[in-house]
Amino acid sequence: MKRKTFICGLFALILLGFSAYLDSPYSFLNKNYAYSNDQPAAAISASAEPSTDVPETKEKLVKREKKNGYIIETYEEYEVYKDENGDITKSEPTGQSDTLKYWDYSKSKGINQDR
Repeated sequence: MKRKTFICGLFALILLGFSAYLDSPYSFLNKNYAYSNDQPAAAISASAEPSTDVPETKEKLVKREKKNGYIIETYEEYEVYKDENGDITKSEPTGQSDTLKYWDYSKSKGINQDR
């Protein structure tokens, strides 16, 4: 009985070792794939200020309604331009909108939600 257990354990160990080899970068399956970067990473100086001409996109809640036990929220995407102080100078809609629909759990569980 000990010999049978030893053979099963040895087989499992060999199988585990072979699967680890196949997953390694030294495997014949992975020899054509590079796992290291030949080019050095480009350094960006931390003192460079970001440009104020590039807009930042934000989503704003436009409409929120309750219908058939669901809460339906509509968000619209805006391009927000900021000045050097971080104050918003201009906000333009992009025409993109998203709708989020989820179940209103406050009704079914008796939770009072004042919004």
